[in-house]
Amino acid sequence: MSPSASPVMASARFWAFGLPRTVINELKNRGTQDILIAVVDGLKGFPEAITAAFPEAMVQTCIVHLVRHSLNFCSWKDRKVVAADLRRIYSAPTADLAKADLDAFEEKWAGKYASIAPAWRRAWQEVIPFFAFDPAIRKIIYTTNAIESLNRVIRKSIKTRGSFPTDEAATKLIYLAIRNFEKDGRNVREWSAARNQFAIMFGERFDA
Repeated sequence: MSPSASPVMASARFWAFGLPRTVINELKNRGTQDILIAVVDGLKGFPEAITAAFPEAMVQTCIVHLVRHSLNFCSWKDRKVVAADLRRIYSAPTADLAKADLDAFEEKWAGKYASIAPAWRRAWQEVIPFFAFDPAIRKIIYTTNAIESLNRVIRKSIKTRGSFPTDEAATKLIYLAIRNFEKDGRNVREWSAARNQFAIMFGERFDA
């Protein structure tokens, strides 16, 4: 983790192995000075742990994980329709319009799937931060899928070797796996535009 300010994506599969506050404090102790955007996927207590250590951090819940959680309540025959109605919420132009779409969703589905809308309302403060960005940039910060893809590449590279003679050997292999991912992985076309908007929004924190 670089000591400079940087967006952070986090996977609950990793964080579940340690208390959120302990993990975040460890990052801070290792030299992380600031977090601009932390994308999390629903682990209880994680947003509070992040903002306790980094009060200015913007915490965004992973919309993909929230949608998957919502669809777990649905029968197979309703999933396609429910997913389309949920898409109206997170595809809305503004947070206010998203709130109106959530109200409409609840009115339509509360009788059949009463748990879905309340789940979105409980996470609402972590749902809406990405609405502050241009639509083209939102796809970069509303899901943890990017870091999960990288984690899969690293796990695969380690499993193929089985064991390592030294920690340095494992570190080198992980480094090469990351380099190959950067070279051959799918590029984020909107990243340059995102950097410009981050620079405007976060000012000196981004330049740091």
